[in-house]
Amino acid sequence: MRYKIVIDSCGELTDTLKKDPHYENVALELDVDDYHILDDASFNQAEFLQKVKESPNCPKSSCPPPARFMDAFGEDTEHVYMVTLSSQLSGSYNSAMLAKELYEEQQENRDGAKHTKIHVFDSKSASIGETLIGMKIQEYEEAGLSFEEIVEKVDSYIAEMNTFFVLESLETLRKNGRLSNLKAMLATALNIKPVMGSTDMGTIQQLGQARGMNKALESMVEKMLAVTKNCEEKVLAISHCNCPERAKRVCERIEKMAHFKKIVIVDTAGISSMYANDGGVILAV
Repeated sequence: MRYKIVIDSCGELTDTLKKDPHYENVALELDVDDYHILDDASFNQAEFLQKVKESPNCPKSSCPPPARFMDAFGEDTEHVYMVTLSSQLSGSYNSAMLAKELYEEQQENRDGAKHTKIHVFDSKSASIGETLIGMKIQEYEEAGLSFEEIVEKVDSYIAEMNTFFVLESLETLRKNGRLSNLKAMLATALNIKPVMGSTDMGTIQQLGQARGMNKALESMVEKMLAVTKNCEEKVLAISHCNCPERAKRVCERIEKMAHFKKIVIVDTAGISSMYANDGGVILAV
């Protein structure tokens, strides 16, 4: 195979991409108290969300070991591109980098073997931000660009990307200490929903807030459109945690305000479900 696109499981694949042999997800792991699962095809979102709701403790995740990334490379692959969630949010990027180094060391000891070119992309995003990066890699591969050209162009693409999200519940932020109990209680009582987004470094920032989910989602769409140029040339992705109708309404709102090349909608897998929590909506473009 000429190329593989290996994305950690924070990046949700569409049904079409799941069937494409060029793509492979590498599972992170999830823990809620003594409940432990892999974020793979066996992930049960309803069960996981119920465990999170019932526990007084914050759910935790752990990155894939390097061997799990290496297993996804495939045999005789010419180009391998790994896409991980932001290095500022997880150790997944560092694990993928170690996998690259270990694999390259193995290749050096294989006399006469054709060496695989490998690159690890720090998405500086998460969820469908990673998915869009994988789709961009494939676009360039199918266009016949060289490995080096693809790496350069995708790095530029990542630098221009933006990710936004609105949460229905602030419980996970409260449990992990990023929001005080008092602030969480006040926000919940007043029905205040923060509008969040990624920074250039791949961290998370608050962009604003609104009273009520509908107004918060409208604000998120407006903020997204304010920084997105040439919409007709871009693919926009929406992921949602157990709220397909809400995601559909966001999509319809966007379609009334701008014309994108394509809009894709997916349900969150394990890691994104942990971050977004039940009812959360994420945009990436």
